[in-house]
Amino acid sequence: MALLTIKNLSVGYDGQPIVSGLNFSVNAGDYLCIVGENGSGKTTLMKTLLGLREPLSGQIIPGDGLKRNEIGYLPQQTIVQKDFPASVREIVLSGFQGRTGLRPFYNREEKQEAEENMRRMGIANHADQCYRELSGGQQQRVLLARALCATRKILLLDEPVSGLDPKVTEELYKLIYSLNQEKITIIMISHDVAAAVQYATHILHIGNTVFFGTKDEWRVVAG
Repeated sequence: MALLTIKNLSVGYDGQPIVSGLNFSVNAGDYLCIVGENGSGKTTLMKTLLGLREPLSGQIIPGDGLKRNEIGYLPQQTIVQKDFPASVREIVLSGFQGRTGLRPFYNREEKQEAEENMRRMGIANHADQCYRELSGGQQQRVLLARALCATRKILLLDEPVSGLDPKVTEELYKLIYSLNQEKITIIMISHDVAAAVQYATHILHIGNTVFFGTKDEWRVVAG
């Protein structure tokens, strides 16, 4: 069943479209990679899917009971965010904020789920450590654990391996793939087309040309 259906979507800034006429759907269990040139609108599209930006036109239709606060999001990190002075556990728990509503505390089940997600990401032994003391790869694992606390259905990841060395990049790609194998739907922006083709089920290319299809169909088109 489609978690997201996109119909004739246009996204951009100040009323000026960057990408127009997008039509695609993301089904439960898909692994969609969004690729394209710099400035083609990949991050703008993702922020629009998240509801952080309004579409210029068209529709984003959630399905299978998906709610906005059930989408896990890992944005590109800024220098300030990399230096955030909080513990790993505090950051992971903050993934529940969209679900707690007016409740000013995390309940026992949420704390247990946070511990489990830290174990899944291999960072449980860093739970009490300050986030800014971690390596770039460890920080991304923390943010993945945080995103998992927001959702059991779908993760949106914006360049999650940016700035990481090749070994850590490969480890993170495999970790994301393992989450997809656990039936978590993945939508990921990537500049690495080779990795996208290796791990994804579907490719969305935006820019001067727009393509949406399976990775096998993409291989045919890309030659």
